[in-house]
Amino acid sequence: MPTIRSLLAHPDKRRPSPPALHSDLFRVFGAGIGLFGVGLIAALVLLLVGRGSVGAVAICGTGIVLGGLGLLWARRQR
Repeated sequence: MPTIRSLLAHPDKRRPSPPALHSDLFRVFGAGIGLFGVGLIAALVLLLVGRGSVGAVAICGTGIVLGGLGLLWARRQR
């Protein structure tokens, strides 16, 4: 059995890496945006009741914006 040092010194003796899994990033980013949307609604309700914070609303809004940018990136990668 080869040692870690010999595998690091001679990477050609290692087994080949498995192929990358293919996933639909459009669905992944869409699910994330949906979850941040639910969180935004909950944060807004809590803020209106007086038990929430503006920071929670800002975090959820930022998540939605970054997810939207991720959707644009995923569309370009198709």
